[in-house]
Amino acid sequence: MEKNETKEVESVYHQLIEAWNTRSARGMADLFREDGESIGFDGSISLGRDEIFSHLNPIFRDHPTARFVTKVKAVRLLSSDSAILRAIAGMVAPQQSDINPNVNTHHTLVVIKKEGKWWIQLFQNTPAQFHGRPELVEQMTEELRQLL
Repeated sequence: MEKNETKEVESVYHQLIEAWNTRSARGMADLFREDGESIGFDGSISLGRDEIFSHLNPIFRDHPTARFVTKVKAVRLLSSDSAILRAIAGMVAPQQSDINPNVNTHHTLVVIKKEGKWWIQLFQNTPAQFHGRPELVEQMTEELRQLL
């Protein structure tokens, strides 16, 4: 993947995280293709930009959401107009200064380039619980803490 394309794909991901951290449902939803999909931490599936907005808006309105701390692990070009980004993420609750290891997650982003712009086709937020392997939870948490 060309360095410029990698940066463009990473930029879409960083915009998504910034929109979450600023509690902007519209900002998040507008990064998706019209038929984009989002799979949340709890397994909720939202199909399409309007449904993604409708799912996120009450979350931001009614709950003090934690902010993401993220690290991109890989960006891979699938074709000239599609790519996958993988990242790890931790969350820092409001009025807290440390990552809560119980909600660490893997982020997967599939993006499609249309008319020169990268759009999110799929965002999946998968819990990183590492059942029976607490050392992996601690390793991920420590890697993310270095970004605080």
